[in-house]
Amino acid sequence: MAQRIALPASLAAIAAAAYFLAMNAGLSFAVHVALKGACVTILAVAAAIAARGTDGWLFAGVMALGALGDILLEFDLMTGASAFAAGHVAAIWLYLRNRRDGPMPRSQYAAAGVLLLSAPFLYLIAGPAADAGIALYAALLCAMAAAAWTSRFPRYRTGIGAILFLVSDAFIFARLGGRMDPDQAARFIWPLYAAGQILIFAGVRQRLAAEGRTAA
Repeated sequence: MAQRIALPASLAAIAAAAYFLAMNAGLSFAVHVALKGACVTILAVAAAIAARGTDGWLFAGVMALGALGDILLEFDLMTGASAFAAGHVAAIWLYLRNRRDGPMPRSQYAAAGVLLLSAPFLYLIAGPAADAGIALYAALLCAMAAAAWTSRFPRYRTGIGAILFLVSDAFIFARLGGRMDPDQAARFIWPLYAAGQILIFAGVRQRLAAEGRTAA
């Protein structure tokens, strides 16, 4: 089981690093888009191959929408953001179907509350770019992170991964709002996002496989 999780995660990490190193290398547009989409596409294919039952296919859909969003962002910001928003809805559904059993420490509820209430902060840092679409996306993103943190999936994989995803998008909002130099923001956005997606994949895949809800 470990190898079937580690192999796609490692390949995705290699693809992510290759894209990050080649972002400003003057690649053709087609190669640039293909390389960018490779990281999460690898994870989506691995999740689909292993999928068994509703949760397995729901997870594969989450990864597939992430990969689609990566690609569509290169053509149109709103279209790409819509794919990610749909992915957040699917992820929230998955995490709520897999709520953590039993009571949690108050500190964990507090952490989930902070994540959920981060949406207004994201809206504010978007500055002049903030609109109803930004507000909706921020709410879905933060709800996804909070749901991941309180789910039964490993908190220090899936939970941390969802937080990294949120922080990555915070840099995007800061860039949109003119609060951060685009080149400086780019140094953080992709590494945080890719690491987040890989950790989410590893955590969900590990739990579902251990419970026989995906192929081992």
